[in-house]
Amino acid sequence: MNFWIDPIGLASTWLMGLFLSWGLAPDFAQILVYFLGAGVLATGAMVFTVFLIWLERKLIGRFQDRFGPNRVGPFGIFQTIADMLKIFIKEFITPDGADIIPYNLAPILAVAGVLFVWAVLPFAINFLGVNLNVGALYVVAAGAIGELGIILAGWGSNNKYALLGAFRAIGQMISYEVPMILTLLIPVMFAGSMGLNDIVKAQQPWFILLAPMAAFIFFITLVAENARAPFDLIEADSEIVAGINIEYSGLKFGMFYVADFLHCFTISVLFTVLFLGGWQGPKAEQYPWLGFLYTLIKTSVVYFIIIWLRAGLPRFRIDQVMDINWKLLTPLAIAVLAVTAIVDKTLAQSSMTGRILGLLAANLLMLLITLRFLRVYAQRKRRPLVVPSAAVELPDSVEEALS
Repeated sequence: MNFWIDPIGLASTWLMGLFLSWGLAPDFAQILVYFLGAGVLATGAMVFTVFLIWLERKLIGRFQDRFGPNRVGPFGIFQTIADMLKIFIKEFITPDGADIIPYNLAPILAVAGVLFVWAVLPFAINFLGVNLNVGALYVVAAGAIGELGIILAGWGSNNKYALLGAFRAIGQMISYEVPMILTLLIPVMFAGSMGLNDIVKAQQPWFILLAPMAAFIFFITLVAENARAPFDLIEADSEIVAGINIEYSGLKFGMFYVADFLHCFTISVLFTVLFLGGWQGPKAEQYPWLGFLYTLIKTSVVYFIIIWLRAGLPRFRIDQVMDINWKLLTPLAIAVLAVTAIVDKTLAQSSMTGRILGLLAANLLMLLITLRFLRVYAQRKRRPLVVPSAAVELPDSVEEALS
């Protein structure tokens, strides 16, 4: 077996042979291989977060006309390591009256909810943890674990500001999961499977060309579900005194930020897998390392756009965030799902070109209707309030009013 063709399979076979040579039972050896694979994947993702933090700080600095990290090491590359060491040696402070189990479990769940998603992400045709036949459903379920960590952090901290921040963050994240799941059904419908690797294989052409409206809605909901600008209410410290992590210090405090930065890259990979063809590219099936490179390039573009939005857009108010979801994205996602299903079924016997043109025409029509609706809605909101004239004539002077 060639290492450049199937590195994971080669490593797995070697480990199985090693454990069997030690006299371990085959079933126990297989379980041990799975645990080691999960540990390597999780450790690699956590170490990669160190680079992501440096990269995001550097990019946002450039966007906002400043240097970003530039003191510790060349280009400030070791600044994140210095910050990490500082967090490791900081004292753990537990507030009086805190519920110990939820308080300490929350940061672990926040990171675990992101790492669980990595188990099913196909970085190449054979470079993935497991190809679940319900991978899309698994991604939604794994995301709920992170939300559980947020609500436990607010509840266990015994702080009214932390609890208020948790309620607000959870309200936003659960709300935006509705249009996210609706648009997630469209790649599943096109591919005829919920397995993420099967969805990638079915993208001839990329699904963003067949359903650009669904891709746009899915991208916006991913950004909002990650609580990134302009939907970063979880960080509105001027309103809720830092929100859910106000009572955390040291490594527990740092774990929330690890989850945030890693989640941003994870949703970029997920969008690439569902709408940008994932590892698809020239000779990606023959040479999986090329597929990994294609995934990394596409993911980097999506990741760059998310950071661009964070660096350049102001934060929405809570009422604006909810209005965007329930008054625009959710009904639009329902319409996009219904129209896409009808048009795709109608054009099932057509050529690929006819199918693409038909779906693009349907998406263009929905876009024009949406823009017209937004224009009318904006005109109504900007219309001046007409105050009816008073039915009773006002007195001309104080004396007349007192008489």
